[in-house]
Amino acid sequence: MPEPRFLQIHSLHSYTASLLNRDDSGLAKRLPYGSAVRTRISSQCLKRHWRMDEGTFSLHRIEGAEEAVRSRDLVTKRLREPLQGTVDVNILNAIEPAFQAAVYGKKGADDKSSRQPLLFGAPELRYLAEQFTRIATSATDPKSAKAAAEDFTKDKLFQNTMKAMRDSVSLPGGLTSALFGRMVTSDPEANIDAPVHVAHAFTTHAEQTESDYFAVVDDLAGVEDTGADHIGSTELTSGLFYGYVVIDVPTLVSNLTGVAASNWLAADRKMAAEVTACLIGQIATVSPGAKLGSTAPYGYATTMLVEAGDRQPRSLAEAFRDPAEPTVKDAEDKLHQKLKAFDEAYQTGEDRRLLSLSNDPGIKNVSRTSLPELMQWVRDTILKAA
Repeated sequence: MPEPRFLQIHSLHSYTASLLNRDDSGLAKRLPYGSAVRTRISSQCLKRHWRMDEGTFSLHRIEGAEEAVRSRDLVTKRLREPLQGTVDVNILNAIEPAFQAAVYGKKGADDKSSRQPLLFGAPELRYLAEQFTRIATSATDPKSAKAAAEDFTKDKLFQNTMKAMRDSVSLPGGLTSALFGRMVTSDPEANIDAPVHVAHAFTTHAEQTESDYFAVVDDLAGVEDTGADHIGSTELTSGLFYGYVVIDVPTLVSNLTGVAASNWLAADRKMAAEVTACLIGQIATVSPGAKLGSTAPYGYATTMLVEAGDRQPRSLAEAFRDPAEPTVKDAEDKLHQKLKAFDEAYQTGEDRRLLSLSNDPGIKNVSRTSLPELMQWVRDTILKAA
């Protein structure tokens, strides 16, 4: 078996009469591909649902996981608000702008709308809250509080202090940052490379959509009140979606342990193995649903193909450049043919496992597993790599 530097997860999910991911006009997101327009689910939408999931495979349940929060209001909500009512409001007002500028940049000090929502981990927020509290409770007046806050948040000094703090703790940016990365324009040292790469999911076939007309009737209307009290329409779509996720295992281990990615085989890989297994479970079972009350957009993967290998990953999306028939069988057949073509041309030798609901899967010559077995195989693949 090759060294499992990369895990590739290919999946097929079926959704009916739903509106999973909307654009700015309220319509389903779309993607022109090949000779047809497809319905699309953005990678950002997928990642958010996995990140916020509180179900069986929630990342938050993993021992040692630190939470992360994305917001424009980190300073106000996590640093200032805990002190409201116990510290003079004038002192809080004097301190807050310096911390806002340090976290969000000078333009974000006063104007919330100009701030970029940033992702900070619990260790970072705890440290900043401690420093905010220290300055607020030790200051005797707003003037001295402002001076102390500005001293602490001076550009280079603040960045060096934050770097030292991050180097001294585990998962300073939280588990979310360790998985999906982050960019902090005000502090490049805080940037984290993403080891989990997520493609936009799209239908294997041409889009299937209709405009759903609906009416609302007043329950208290009398016999003289005829007709509907409100009419409207919304778009609904159906489709079989191809999803693709890559996990860069050395970078994941590095982000979780602090060990250089080049030395990942010598690091403790227990958390990386558990995180990856849980992510497999989430990809299979967590639906990126909107309009829950009116469409119940819940579904599990009909097919999952997981590959472990040491070569640069390659998507199988090209299998659907020519739209497939809207059936699982045709989609699996096309995946098999594309996989076979890659194997014959490049001979990369990935180790593979297949989960499929089909009695006779179109993807051939791959060991079939259940989801628990697939998750355990992924754990073992990472833990036993040598």
